[in-house]
Amino acid sequence: MELSERHRTYWRRNLMLTGTLLAIWFVGTFVAGYYAEELNTLSFMGFPLGFYVFAQGSLIAYLVIIGIYVRVMNRMDRRYGVSERRS
Repeated sequence: MELSERHRTYWRRNLMLTGTLLAIWFVGTFVAGYYAEELNTLSFMGFPLGFYVFAQGSLIAYLVIIGIYVRVMNRMDRRYGVSERRS
């Protein structure tokens, strides 16, 4: 079965979106974690900033990443005529 150019473009954009969001997730989780000790020298609302970033900020960032993925994929699905309906 040969894929149409439209289908290939849809999946290429899907993979680019997924890769970009995974890169943001990686930076927010692991790279920021690498600098936690330096962040803890600063204070936010009475807590060390490193603690606050990982206890609250990372959870908010994960929700934002999920929200972006859902919104962009819904838009792409409409644009490329992709349906989740089963035949």
